[in-house]
Amino acid sequence: MKFVRSRFRQLARYSAVSLISTITGIVILGVLVGTKSMPAGWANVVATAIGTIPSFELNRRWVWERHGDRHLGREVIPFAALSFAGLGLSTVAVHFVDIYVRHAGWTNGTRTLAVEVASNAAFGALWMLQFLILDRVLFRKHAVDAASSVGAPVDDALIAA
Repeated sequence: MKFVRSRFRQLARYSAVSLISTITGIVILGVLVGTKSMPAGWANVVATAIGTIPSFELNRRWVWERHGDRHLGREVIPFAALSFAGLGLSTVAVHFVDIYVRHAGWTNGTRTLAVEVASNAAFGALWMLQFLILDRVLFRKHAVDAASSVGAPVDDALIAA
């Protein structure tokens, strides 16, 4: 039961981090597009990049309770790649939905709604997959962490695994 409560708390924190990074990205995107600082596509890339920073830090420290030095190759780059995979998947989904609804002659309001749904569906599909990757690969408890947390000696075979 303790594991279930712990996992539920972790998912709740992960959801909160996703909400924070999404709001960050939406605000930045709105400012960049609203002020006509750059084209919408580039503004979306910049907003995603900036939203990735608090997402990484909050997920690493608050959701998975990882402290200490960040590992560029083992944590930062794969996390950024996951974020930009979401951006890529969302962009592709939005593009094809937009083509479909334009050819179908939908109204601008309906088209906008369809594009928003496609974007959110793409990010939503990646959301659980990203949780599993973060949990099982990027921020997983290493053998050294697990052994030291219970005071047991660390077996060299565990470290090699």
